[in-house]
Amino acid sequence: MSHPNDSHHEPAVVVRGLVRRYAGRAVIDGLNLTIQRGEFVALLGESGCGKTTLLRALAGLDAIDGGRIDAGARPPAVVFQEHRLLPWDSLWRNVALGLDDDSASGLAKDLAQTALTEVGLGDRSDDWPRNLSGGQAQRVALARALVQEPHLLLLDEPFAALDALTRIRMQGLVQQLVARHRPGVLLVTHDVDEAVALADRALVMRGGAIAAEYPVPAAARGHRSHPAAVALRDTLLAELGVATETTDA
Repeated sequence: MSHPNDSHHEPAVVVRGLVRRYAGRAVIDGLNLTIQRGEFVALLGESGCGKTTLLRALAGLDAIDGGRIDAGARPPAVVFQEHRLLPWDSLWRNVALGLDDDSASGLAKDLAQTALTEVGLGDRSDDWPRNLSGGQAQRVALARALVQEPHLLLLDEPFAALDALTRIRMQGLVQQLVARHRPGVLLVTHDVDEAVALADRALVMRGGAIAAEYPVPAAARGHRSHPAAVALRDTLLAELGVATETTDA
């Protein structure tokens, strides 16, 4: 795969005045959002606030009822909570589904092999999804997304079903791959710790729009006990209506 060196200041997506309705009710109402290439953005919010609705709209999976989304000519790539691998295809063919080229071509297989190697499964390219653990299956799903070299990568709680240790490993892998490929990333998550560990910005969605935005200090990422991480975690939990207890020494 190529390794683009696009500017951090090139937008991966620009959203203005987005509206999405269900049964006459505006789930998203006048939402504005810009994500730059190479920027990692985490989106938090209560269940039902519209996070996944926004992600599906950005992915082009759902129509919108107003506003505009400019994600450029290259389609976004999505990794869902479920890996959604085709059980009747080998791993490399699953990854090659992310390519416009004929998935049976030699070039497609080479690109898929490279992508699988990047996620640590280069020696499993002819294996089958049924032989994978949950974490391995999500690695293949991530390879399938990144083989497209997307400008915008959408992650819909991709680690939620994994055990704690596998989740930490996957978070580290995603950080490495995003640094290498430089897509803009929108991560939908319920996990405040995950948002603080991974994101450059943490957004809180409420009332169908972005209600709050917090930059994540570099010192807070990767250092869970750092005062900046603790303070931001408490702030985000408060935004989500979760009270935190402070104990006196």
